[in-house]
Amino acid sequence: MTTSKARITALITPVARDAQDEAGALAREGRTSKAVSRLRKDSGLGLHPATAALDLLLEGRVLPTSYEQALDALRDECPELVGELTVLLHHDDRNGAIKLLRERTDMDLAGGYHLVETLTARLGAA
Repeated sequence: MTTSKARITALITPVARDAQDEAGALAREGRTSKAVSRLRKDSGLGLHPATAALDLLLEGRVLPTSYEQALDALRDECPELVGELTVLLHHDDRNGAIKLLRERTDMDLAGGYHLVETLTARLGAA
């Protein structure tokens, strides 16, 4: 069983489609640890979020392949967090937004930065 934090991180971290396909195939062959390693290598996910990502793939879910898709997933899964991030960005506090995102998820610094930048760009276009 995976934690909610790890699951959210898995849902909002882009993973290339070929890595998702390969990890799913490896898991179906019973090579779970190799499948988790493949996801980690492609995405930079930690062990627990990568395990959660594999669980999601085996449930038939598709993971995001871009930060645009990741932001859509975050809006679906945690709309209140997106609201809090939006308030911070309206106050020109990108660092605070990245910090909050990382506190609420297991996302790494680079991923947090890119996701916040994607939200910033979307807010600018709104």
